[in-house]
Amino acid sequence: MQTLGYAAAAIGANLEPMPFKRRELRPEDVAIEILYCGVCHSDLHQVRNDWRSSKYPMVPGHEIIGRVTAVGAAVGKFKLGDAVGVGCLVDSCLSCDQCRKGEEQLCRARATQTYNDSDRQTGEPTFGGYSQAIVVREEFVLKVSEDVDLERVAPLLCAGITTYSPLKRWNAGLGTRLGVVGLGGLGHMAVKLGVALGCEVTVITTSESKSADAHALGAHQVLVSKDDEAMQAASSSMDLIIDTVPVAHDLAPYIKLLDIDGSVVIVGAIDMLPSFHSGLLLGGRKRVSGSPIGGVAETQELLDLCAEKGIYADCETIAMQDIGAAYARMDKSDVKYRFVIDMATLAKETAA
Repeated sequence: MQTLGYAAAAIGANLEPMPFKRRELRPEDVAIEILYCGVCHSDLHQVRNDWRSSKYPMVPGHEIIGRVTAVGAAVGKFKLGDAVGVGCLVDSCLSCDQCRKGEEQLCRARATQTYNDSDRQTGEPTFGGYSQAIVVREEFVLKVSEDVDLERVAPLLCAGITTYSPLKRWNAGLGTRLGVVGLGGLGHMAVKLGVALGCEVTVITTSESKSADAHALGAHQVLVSKDDEAMQAASSSMDLIIDTVPVAHDLAPYIKLLDIDGSVVIVGAIDMLPSFHSGLLLGGRKRVSGSPIGGVAETQELLDLCAEKGIYADCETIAMQDIGAAYARMDKSDVKYRFVIDMATLAKETAA
């Protein structure tokens, strides 16, 4: 199937239009016209090869919302016209212990990423959602309610599930004293979801100027991490901290905020982090952990919860042709809180 996407041809290259072919439908496949695609900070990392694993040409994008245009002979859950989503994964072995219990993101044979990866059957490169269409096996396609704002749902497929999964894993709920470090794409979703689950939410930020935004999102308190007196007063006041900071940073100040048996969960940084004194953990039986995205079932649970409660990402919709400017702004944290590409704008390329 011929389609068009925006691709990076090499390290440091600007994203530009690239025609390419999607695979013909296998029996278990769903073909999707892409309506919207969220812009994740990891897209920028991958395009720049920050993690030293990028393959080119690369079509980024793993926060995909669209409509079904065709289904394979064995597909039973979807029909033409259905609103659907595709997140960070498009395949896995489906047979290991993790896949069998719905943790496809932890597949023992390694899950197949939506882009910058290789098809499990053919070895061909996977291309992501900065494109007109995509073909995905049924097990990795998610149902989306017709009663939601589709473009604002797109970031739930990564930013949403990345923060929802640890909230569920650590049993966050009514009365949980939740800290959220950082107020970007991930952080603002952690605040909204924490509030929806009944947590007492504190945003931990380096900037007092973010206080109004944090409260507008539903946070109950704001703690400025540069205020030593405030940080000292908040010692042992939190049960769970979701750390969304995307760069290397010191964890020690946040560990001190945990009460006994509390956990700091890293969801943002993929980097070498500074060391800290083990006594910070031993003294209160505290934990530092990490969490990736959730599995397919958990992601569907998130979409259903957000549809029920009217929870959306705060988005700025852009044209595909403006992705370079969006990357530059994202690099400076100049977005509240997620860019979403309107894929109808790709039609300008075909018209030209």
